[in-house]
Amino acid sequence: MIQATDQNNNFAETPLLFGRVLDGRGGGRRIEWDEVGHWEPEADGEVLWVHLCRNKPGVYKWLQDQMDVPEPTAELLTSDATRPRAFREGNTLVATLRGINFNPGAEPEDMVSMQLWSDGQRLITLRRDPLQTPRDTLAEIDRGSGPSDAGALITSLTENMIARMNASIVDMNDHIDLLEASDPEAEAESMLVKIAVIRRNCLGLQRHMGPQHVAFEAISREAPAWFEDHDRREIAETIARLRRYLDDIDISKESAVVLMDELRARAVASSERTNYLLTIVAAIFLPLGFLTGLLGINVGGMPGMNDADAFWVVVALCVTIIAAQIVFFWKWKWL
Repeated sequence: MIQATDQNNNFAETPLLFGRVLDGRGGGRRIEWDEVGHWEPEADGEVLWVHLCRNKPGVYKWLQDQMDVPEPTAELLTSDATRPRAFREGNTLVATLRGINFNPGAEPEDMVSMQLWSDGQRLITLRRDPLQTPRDTLAEIDRGSGPSDAGALITSLTENMIARMNASIVDMNDHIDLLEASDPEAEAESMLVKIAVIRRNCLGLQRHMGPQHVAFEAISREAPAWFEDHDRREIAETIARLRRYLDDIDISKESAVVLMDELRARAVASSERTNYLLTIVAAIFLPLGFLTGLLGINVGGMPGMNDADAFWVVVALCVTIIAAQIVFFWKWKWL
């Protein structure tokens, strides 16, 4: 309820989606937009965290005037250049990360970007489209079990972002398991469509999560001194988990490829079997067609024209030809 109130009160008038002042013990108190610009810590260990909608008017200027963010960095934080990256700028850490898009109508590969800037006492996160990851960390803070400083806050955001990625991978694997249990004869077309979607999702996740892996490594390597050793260990664990998830995506993609190849092989085999049967039928009736065509020519001297038993003689001859063909085809292993 607190989260919903934060968003409803602030989103319409200001860029602030929510704000908290961390107390250094896992909890935090709410802060309003008009307090953010002149905030100063009232006790040791306090950290300001504000989450903004970056496409609201005035955010770019506010970053420069109130937070003393250099112009190029402010432009990066408010731009649509969302390729994951991270770098150190003096005593500040700047990063662009991407999370899974769970908004209605979105596909997993439609990633949502989140920019962050922190000087160790203040952390600013920005997004354009709704992103659930900051809300997960906010819920931890409101329960009193959240991060205690800026470094832990950044690692919490990255951990929650990767955890949601895992949920998407598990969901794709569940779909692959269902497809493997389906009847390929009855649902081949729909299965191929679903497999194509899964492969596209895997490729999209790989395309965005590869650079994210590099960004996490840059945070661990280049973050200022306020990003402590335990924070670096936490981000190292997140990097290792991301590597495993990237391996899982490879496995999911390969499973989808194998399943698609199997369906296509079945379709080709079925088509070849049908063509083979049609060829055999044509081969059987080819001499019969020649015989009946020969006997059907309208010229004088045709044998049996005045014989009442001639028709049955022709039928017996046709049956004999069919029987002989079947024997030869069986001997030649065509049947």
